[in-house]
Amino acid sequence: MATAMAASALVPPAAAVTRQRTLLCVPATARAPREMAAEVAAAAALGADVAELRLDRLSGFAPSRDLPVLLAGPRPLPALVTYRWGPAAFSARGWCGGESPSCLPCTERGRASWPKWEGGEYEGDDEPRFEALMLAMELGAEYVDIELKVADKFMKLISGKKPETCKLIVSSHNYENTPSAEELGNLVAQIQATGADIVKIATTATEIIDVARMFQILVHCQEKQVPIIGLVMNDRGFISRVLCPKFGGYLTFGTLEKGKESAPAQPTIADLINVYNIRQIGPDTKVFGIIGKPVGHSKSPILHNEAFRSVGFNAVYVPFLVDDLANFLTTYSSPDFAGFSCTIPHKEAAVRCCDEVDPIARDIGAVNTIIRKSDGKLVGYNTDYVGAISAIEDGIRALQPTETTTSPLAGRLFVVIGAGGAGKALAYGAKEKGARVVIANRTFARAQELGNLIGAPALSLAELENYHPEEGMILANTTAIGMHPNVNETPLSKQALKSYAVVFDAVYTPKDTRLLREAAECGATVVSGLEMFIRQAMGQFEHFTGMPAPDSLMRDIVLAKI
Repeated sequence: MATAMAASALVPPAAAVTRQRTLLCVPATARAPREMAAEVAAAAALGADVAELRLDRLSGFAPSRDLPVLLAGPRPLPALVTYRWGPAAFSARGWCGGESPSCLPCTERGRASWPKWEGGEYEGDDEPRFEALMLAMELGAEYVDIELKVADKFMKLISGKKPETCKLIVSSHNYENTPSAEELGNLVAQIQATGADIVKIATTATEIIDVARMFQILVHCQEKQVPIIGLVMNDRGFISRVLCPKFGGYLTFGTLEKGKESAPAQPTIADLINVYNIRQIGPDTKVFGIIGKPVGHSKSPILHNEAFRSVGFNAVYVPFLVDDLANFLTTYSSPDFAGFSCTIPHKEAAVRCCDEVDPIARDIGAVNTIIRKSDGKLVGYNTDYVGAISAIEDGIRALQPTETTTSPLAGRLFVVIGAGGAGKALAYGAKEKGARVVIANRTFARAQELGNLIGAPALSLAELENYHPEEGMILANTTAIGMHPNVNETPLSKQALKSYAVVFDAVYTPKDTRLLREAAECGATVVSGLEMFIRQAMGQFEHFTGMPAPDSLMRDIVLAKI
């Protein structure tokens, strides 16, 4: 695939953008005022800059009684006061405030499809809500959020009454999709026209390329010196929450802890600071990440971000939940997006998407590392095969010491479960070391295809149950069978494992899979997927940075945090 330069405009280079540091805001969502105040104190202790007081979450909220408690000075953090409408209010009013018969949520179809989760819980009239927000201003709230739908009405009410120390955020939330860049630009202008101090737009990602349009709007607003909070909700929009400091977002949200999220896929404040190093992200920060589907289970962000930080490399590593690899790479073709790890199910497609492919990766037929060169071309590599094969060899040598330089795999019967990208890498690597390779897969046709490619016999996974032509075989599982949360699954029965002397499992979440536990009980030498993970990550780190991988540090990170 030739790099599509025309699409690179979707994510403009951010180096020329100058702006204040992006603020970290923690939503306080407790049901009682004093508990909410305690959440604010906890947020301050974790390093937040602002606390969002979600008044709609308070049980039996009484403004004159509760706001003085929440806004009493001295406060540990500046307050952003929000009193958000809930599902019933939106269903009744729609996005238009109930004034347009064509507004989607005002239609029967819209009400039927409206998501149960809205983020807001207030279901009363406007007037009490407005009065509460005005009281918050009087009591010293630094920020107040009001929806675009009612902004004009609210502005008339507070005309001449808003303290200069209070900034008004006018917000628009789209729970269905992310509009075009042109529509987002028009929305910014519409919000500005209300007299807002800060623009807030939150949309929903149907695919990860939607986020590129939000990045484009963030950069445009920075060029025009328009303060903007621009976020894209759900897992495909996660990167908008981490990368907004790079593109000039005024503020991003991080939940106090898991289970207290105020929006879908909101990270914790601790992860933003400690995993993603968000305080160090700026216009010149390079972006790397892991491309996969699923990708939420990956521990690569923990490992790579800590390694980047240890060597002073100005980069961040994020999870990319990608449906269409070619579309993703075309959209995020800016030099800012400098490299990627590739995992299931994209390793084979990555070969076709790269402009150049390392000969070994091409022979394997799978790429797990993509680097964007200075000329924009994408180059693919495979670090899986070295990581896995060396881990298995060292596992055998640890229990069977020998002075020979010959691989302990030479001449051994080596059974690979899985015919995807990782399976291809293991099969190729074992073959190169002189092993007699056999391919097994749930779908026999895929096993046969890989077998024909490398000159190896093929079996279905069901046939493998009764396959024991000799003792002392080596087994390598390269599938996701047994991965969290399906930890009770295993690709092969305990009875069938008795013919194997060495068992390797590429799954590393959990570290001790059912396959490895049962293999150990049968007396086999077991090798954890963590070893492959560490070693392939070291290879990727060197491709990403051009520096030697901090071997001992990366191993310590994995053992301590993963």
